[in-house]
Amino acid sequence: MMETQDRRRVDTVEQLMKVIGAKWKPAILFCLVHGGRQRYSNIRRAIPDATQRMLTLRLRELERDGIVRRFVHQVVPPRVEYEMTELGMELHPIFRDLCSWGEVHQSDILACRKAYDRKNGRGGSN
Repeated sequence: MMETQDRRRVDTVEQLMKVIGAKWKPAILFCLVHGGRQRYSNIRRAIPDATQRMLTLRLRELERDGIVRRFVHQVVPPRVEYEMTELGMELHPIFRDLCSWGEVHQSDILACRKAYDRKNGRGGSN
C-alpha cells in the first residue's frame, strides 16, 4: 500500500506532466530554453509537425501555467514572441539531464524495443 507522502509525490508528478508533458510542449520548451526569446514563426519552423492550432494551444497553456511569457508587438502585421519565465527557466537543468540520459540510453531503448517485439511477435521497427 502506498504511503500518503508517496501518493502526494505521484500526484505532483502527474500534475507536472500536465504542465510540461503534453504533446509538443517538450519541443516548445526545448526551443525556448536553448534559443531564448523567439518569434512564433521561428518556433513553428522548429516544430514543423505541429499544427498552427496545436502550437498556439500549447503555448497558451504554458503561458497560463507561468512557464512562458508572451509578447505582442503592436506593429502591422502583429509580431508575437515568446520566452521562458524565471519559473520556466528552472526547467533548464531537467531538460539538460533528460537530453543527456536520452543520448546515453537511446541505443539501449531501441534494443529493448526490438527484443520485446521479437518476444511478442511484433514486427515493429522502432
